Amino acid sequence: MANAVRFGTDGIRGRVGDEITLDVAYRLGRAVAAVFDAPVFVGHDTRESSPELAAAVLAGLADGGATGVNLGLFTTPGVAVTAMRRDGVGVVVSASHNPYYDNGLKVLGPGGGKLDHATEEAVAAALNVAPAPAGAIPPAPPVDATAEAEYVAHLRALVPGNFSALHLVIDCANGAASHVARTLFSTTEARLTIINDQPDGHNINLRCGSTHVEGLVATVKGHRADLGLAFDGDADRLIAVDAQGVVRDGDDMMVLFALDFLRSAALDGGLVVTTMSNLGVHRALSGRGVEIVETDVGDRNVLLALEEREWGFGGEQSGHLIFRDLSPTGDGLLTGLLLADLVVRRGPLFAQAESAWHRVPQALVNVARDTYDDVAVRALFAEIVAERHVDESDVRLLIRPSGTEPVVRVMVEALDGEVVVRFTQRLIREHDVVVTTSGESD
Repeated sequence: MANAVRFGTDGIRGRVGDEITLDVAYRLGRAVAAVFDAPVFVGHDTRESSPELAAAVLAGLADGGATGVNLGLFTTPGVAVTAMRRDGVGVVVSASHNPYYDNGLKVLGPGGGKLDHATEEAVAAALNVAPAPAGAIPPAPPVDATAEAEYVAHLRALVPGNFSALHLVIDCANGAASHVARTLFSTTEARLTIINDQPDGHNINLRCGSTHVEGLVATVKGHRADLGLAFDGDADRLIAVDAQGVVRDGDDMMVLFALDFLRSAALDGGLVVTTMSNLGVHRALSGRGVEIVETDVGDRNVLLALEEREWGFGGEQSGHLIFRDLSPTGDGLLTGLLLADLVVRRGPLFAQAESAWHRVPQALVNVARDTYDDVAVRALFAEIVAERHVDESDVRLLIRPSGTEPVVRVMVEALDGEVVVRFTQRLIREHDVVVTTSGESD
């Protein structure tokens, strides 16, 4: 029997040829066929490995007796919406914000939503007893060419605004949004500048997209645009850039959307955030009477908390925002439409953000997992807090292992910015620090 496959924070993810193989993809298809009695919609991103892996999933579905529908190149939220509208489930071949040589397999449950833990365990168990392919993987069936148009029409029905007053710069990360973003935003009448929309199989997320916004900042400032929108490889998250060139992450957007909902009496319950969200979010919204619930990292945890409380809105600092009444999962394109609409209605993003809240100094450092020393890191933090005579309620240290990379993520936050500076400088100098492409969602 093959080695047992484990699901991480968001499905299975790893290096192609190692953790992610045609065998694993095929067996995942067999597992999904065994667990769900529904059509299965399969989409993939622009990595060179993705079409072949998607074909393997579709072959496994067919051999398992399921109806698999090939959506071809498609965003994760696009697959989710298609599953929702057509009463099915979904499989997405993508490693999101990781480099091209990684890939991943994520399963979307009935209606396109995230799997609960019990269902995920059932899929993992079925995968680990599924047979390997009996022979060569056959070609994938023809792509359903109607799904993208349905998805675009669905999003525009949710956000029908006219953005003709705006100049938008859109960074597609050379990923799954590379075609659909132009199609979608062209319907808004905004003036568009599209960058990083020429995928070649290797350039997904390469110095572009939501994890590398330097090019977007330069383009927004150079074109004197009103707003920049950066997606990740599978387009389920968004990072924005305002007209001044200031990067606005999920925390900025959550504050602004929550306040907008509050003004219009449309805030359905409170706000769900993760442990990574800045202390300034809590200070800005709690003072206005917004209840905030904090979860572990991962957009699935946010969604489960929203469903448990029957609340409507939450998200992550990394740009996964979930509008539960509008979409079954985080959707960067939907968030981009809503943000542009907010700018049209409420004014420039820079002015809105600067007046709404103030970010508490925060830093994230990735330490190699095999050399990480928890006792030493915590002792260093305590030493610096004591040196600065800081109250414990005004500082925070968050340590967690990454779900997708061999690193431990160490986040420090303090009202006294010198604590952040001193701690991160010492941490970098004294420990094996790793530069990665990942964000908080792993």
